[in-house]
Amino acid sequence: MNKEKLGPRFKGPTANRDDQVIANFGAEWSRFSQSELIDAERQAIFDDYFVNFPWDELTTDARGADIGCGSGRWAVVAAPLAGQLICVDASAEALEVAKENLKNHTNVSFLHSDVGELPFEDGELDFAYSLGVLHHVPDTEAAIKSVSRTLKTGAPFLLYLYYAFDNRPFWFRALWGVTDLLRRFICKLPSFLRFRVCDFIAAAIYWPLAKVALTMAALNFPLGNFPLKYYRDKSFYVMRTDALDRFGTKLEKRFSKTRIIEMLEKSGFKNIQFSTKEPFWCALAWKC
Repeated sequence: MNKEKLGPRFKGPTANRDDQVIANFGAEWSRFSQSELIDAERQAIFDDYFVNFPWDELTTDARGADIGCGSGRWAVVAAPLAGQLICVDASAEALEVAKENLKNHTNVSFLHSDVGELPFEDGELDFAYSLGVLHHVPDTEAAIKSVSRTLKTGAPFLLYLYYAFDNRPFWFRALWGVTDLLRRFICKLPSFLRFRVCDFIAAAIYWPLAKVALTMAALNFPLGNFPLKYYRDKSFYVMRTDALDRFGTKLEKRFSKTRIIEMLEKSGFKNIQFSTKEPFWCALAWKC
């Protein structure tokens, strides 16, 4: 990776970004650095995302990128599995948090860059992943194409995008519509109020529903489409983090499985696989 060799590709900020969203996530990761996330819980959530990822097929010197690394919470687990891991984020504030979290990992480097103008050579990387990031950029398909350019033929790419509830009933989608109206209001609040409101949502909605789901599971009741059942075994810290992530951003897009397949195929990927467990949708694809 050499700026001078990259020539016109290395341009700095691009149009495929939202500065307010970037600033909000920088503030989120400063507030929730994930230093309080216990290792066992981090590993369990990591496994939910990476359930199909072919770590054992990578070479010991494999070089990959965490696109939109945020606090580096997943890079902490991924770094020991790779030869070299490059943590990329558009927020300088988030990168400082990631550097602190990964200070003991000698095979990790950090890159302040937009996803729209990644300063890598074509086909430079052996793998990449982007979890919960590209639904927060103005043009998700263009962002996927930008990542695709950096990958070698046959390289795996793991992508997590918010789902469009295409596997849920009508009442579930209607309930989300109500919460989305709340998000559109909450995300505009001053930061100190936004933090307080999202903490209240975690305490008043996430935690009670999660505990009901936990009780139902213990009694062998089917959970089906029970809201927020994913959090039944999660800590309140994770709930607070995810409530802010969900309600604190003004730019949120959701995608059906069909649309994700379409974007990945148009971006030069094949053999697309989806995880059958939450969180949805996690797609694994290989560069053509």
